[in-house]
Amino acid sequence: MKLLILGGTVFLGRHIVETARQRGHEIALFTRGERNPDLFPDVEKLRGNRDGGLAPLEGRRWDAVIDTSGYVPRVVRASTELLKDAVGHYTFISSISVYAGFETPGMDETAPVGTLPDEGVEEITGETYGPLKALCERAVEDVMPGRALIVRPGLIVGPYDPTDRFTYWPRRVARGGEVLAPDRPDRATQFIDARDLADWIVRMVEAGATGVYNATGPAERLAMGHLLDVCNAAGGGGATFTWVPEHFLLDAGIGPWMELPLWVPESEGAGFSSVSIAKARAAGLTFRPLDVTVRDTLAWDAARPAGTEYRAGLGAEKERETLRRWHAAS
Repeated sequence: MKLLILGGTVFLGRHIVETARQRGHEIALFTRGERNPDLFPDVEKLRGNRDGGLAPLEGRRWDAVIDTSGYVPRVVRASTELLKDAVGHYTFISSISVYAGFETPGMDETAPVGTLPDEGVEEITGETYGPLKALCERAVEDVMPGRALIVRPGLIVGPYDPTDRFTYWPRRVARGGEVLAPDRPDRATQFIDARDLADWIVRMVEAGATGVYNATGPAERLAMGHLLDVCNAAGGGGATFTWVPEHFLLDAGIGPWMELPLWVPESEGAGFSSVSIAKARAAGLTFRPLDVTVRDTLAWDAARPAGTEYRAGLGAEKERETLRRWHAAS
C-alpha cells in the first residue's frame, strides 16, 4: 500500500512508520521537519504545516492516510477535505480522553463524548483536549463517511515515549530503596505498548477497517501492585513499596497522573482505568508480555543522553518527605 502519515517522527507515529516499513508499504511523511528530521532517511518526506501549509499534499494520491498529529478540529477538517479524493481510507488517532466522564467501569465506544460550550475554541488544555479530539473525530467522519477508522488509545507507553508518564515507574523502581506507591496494590491500571498499538493500526488500515475503537490494554485486568512487582524484577529487585492512601497523597499536594503517573483519584472516575477494549480485541488487538515492555523501556531510558530532563514523575526530595510524613502519621 501507499501510505501517507501525518506526523510519523515522534513516538507512536515513529512506531507506525517502522511497522509499515517492515510490512512492505510505501510511505510518505508529512511533517514540519522540526522533530527528529533525520529519522527514516529512505522515506519520502513532505515538508509543510497543517495549519495553512498543505500545498505539498496537493495533486498526490495514496491508498490511505494515518493522522497521528491532529488536535484542532479546523485543522483536521482542512486536511481531510484536501485528502478526501486523494485517499481511500482515513485513520485518525484520537484518545480515550474524548469521553465526557469515567463514572462507569467497563464503558465502551458508545459512551457520550465531551463537549465544549464554544466549539471554536482552539487552545489545548487539560479541559479542552478531550472535547477537541471528539470534534476532530466528527470532522473526519463528516468529510469521509464510511471510510474512517477512529482509534482511541489510552496511555501509550514504551521506548521513545516523550511524556515519561510510564517510564517513571521502571526507572524509579530500578533505583531501589523505599518507593512511594499510590493508594493500594489492587488498583487497576491500563496502558498500551506503542509497538502493539502501531502493529494493530497498520493491520487495520490494510484491512480497510472503519468505525470507532478504544485501544488500550492489557488483555486482562492489571493491578498496580503487579506492575510494580514486574518493574522490580526487571530492575534488580532492590525496591520496597509503601502504599500511601489516596486522601493522604491529595492532602500532601501530590499531583495525579503527571507527578505520580498512572494514579488518577477514584473521585475523578472509577472507570478511567477500566475502559472496555472488547471491540478492538475482537478486531485483532494483541499485547506483548508486560515484562518485555518494562525491560525495553528501561533499556531505552538508560541510553538517553545524560542530563535528560524528565517530564513526569515525583521528585526524590518530595517523595522522601511524603514518606516521612506518612510514617509519622501512621
